[in-house]
Amino acid sequence: MSLEWIFIILSVLVILSVLTIKFSIRFGIPSLVLFIAIGMLAGSDGPGGIEFDNPFLVQSMGITALVLILFAGGLETEWAGVRPILWRGLSLSTIAVLLTGLLVGVFVSWVQGFSFLEGLLLGAIVSSTDAAAIFMMLKSRNANLPKRLTQLLEFESGSNDPMAVMLTIALIRLLMEPSTSFGELVAFFVMEVVVGTVVGIAMGEIMRRAFNALNLRVEGIYLVLSVALVLLTYGLTTFLNGSGFLAVYLAGLSMQRKPFVHQQNVLRFHDGLAWLMQVTMFLMLGLQVFPGRLVPVAWVGLLVSLFLIIIVRPAAVHLALAFSSMPYREQTLVAWAGLRGSVPIILATFPLLAGVKQADTIFHLVFFITLTSVFMQGTTIAWATRLLRIDGSPHDPSDSHPPKH
Repeated sequence: MSLEWIFIILSVLVILSVLTIKFSIRFGIPSLVLFIAIGMLAGSDGPGGIEFDNPFLVQSMGITALVLILFAGGLETEWAGVRPILWRGLSLSTIAVLLTGLLVGVFVSWVQGFSFLEGLLLGAIVSSTDAAAIFMMLKSRNANLPKRLTQLLEFESGSNDPMAVMLTIALIRLLMEPSTSFGELVAFFVMEVVVGTVVGIAMGEIMRRAFNALNLRVEGIYLVLSVALVLLTYGLTTFLNGSGFLAVYLAGLSMQRKPFVHQQNVLRFHDGLAWLMQVTMFLMLGLQVFPGRLVPVAWVGLLVSLFLIIIVRPAAVHLALAFSSMPYREQTLVAWAGLRGSVPIILATFPLLAGVKQADTIFHLVFFITLTSVFMQGTTIAWATRLLRIDGSPHDPSDSHPPKH
C-alpha cells in the first residue's frame, strides 16, 4: 500500500472516530466502543477489508499511547485533591488489583479449562481499571460524579496499571520459565515499584525546574521538550528495571505540584495529544481483532465479564476500602465505575508475543470482556449515581475542594 493511501485511510478512520464523539455524548455510548467498532469494521473481517495482524506494532503503539495518556492524566490531577484520597487510591491500586486477578483467575480456570497459571494470567490482564477509558468517561457530560470520587477514580486508574503490568509479566515468566523462584518474583516487584517511584518523582521535579529555568522565546519548543522528557522518563525507568508506566504518571503528578511556565498551554497540548493517542490506539486494537474468533469465546467471555463486574469488582473495592471512612454507597459507585479498556487489550498482546500456549484465546477473551465492561458500565454511570442517591452536581457541598476551572 502506498504512503498516500495509508495517510488517506488513517485520516478517514480518525475523522470518523472524532465525529462519533458527538453521537457518543448524545446517546450515552462510550466513545471507546465506537472507536474500536470502527477499527473492527475496517479490518480484515469487516467490510473495510484492511489486512492487519501485527501484535508487535499494536503493543508498541499501545505502550507509547499509554505513556502519553498517563502523563496527561497525572498532569491534570490536582495534588491537593490527591492527598486526602492517597491511601484509598493506593489500596485500590494494589489490594483490589491482586484480589481481582486472583478471583477472576480461579473462575476462568474453572469455566474455560485453563491451567491455574493461565487463568491467573488472564485475571492479571483484566485486573486494573483503564486510565484512558476512565478519563474519557469522566470528561463526558453523562459522568456527573462528585469531585472527590472523580479524583479517586483518576488516581486509581493512573496508579493501578503498573501493578497489572507487573503481574502479567511475572505470570508470563512463570509460564515460560517454571523454575522461577518466589524470591525472584518478589525482587522483580520491589525493583519495579521503587525504581518507578524514584525516577518518576525525580523526573517530574526536573521537568518543572527545566521549564522554569529555560528562557526560550519560542513557546512551541516547550511542548516538544515535554514530549521528549516524558518518553525519556519511560525509557530510562524501563532500562533501570523499573515500572515506566508508574514513573510517567508520577512525573506528571509531581511536575504540576507547583506552577511552571506555559503551564496551561502544556496542559492543553497534552490533553489533545492524549485524545489523539486514544483514538489511534483504539482503532489499531479494533483492526487487530478478528470478530470471527470472538464467537467461540463469547459465552465464556460474557460469564467472566459478568462475574468480574457484578461480583469481583465490588468485593475487591469493598475489601480494599474496608477500613476507610468512605460511605458504602460511594464505594459501590467506585466499584461500578471501574471500567476496563485499552490496557487489558494491550496487555493481552504480551502472551501473544511471548508464545504462551493459550495466548490467542486469552486475547479474544480479554477483548470481549473489555467491550462488555465498557458498554455495560460506561453507559450506566449516570443511572448508578442516581440509584445510589449520590449528588453529582458541580457544587456538591460535601466535596472537600472547589471544582477545577
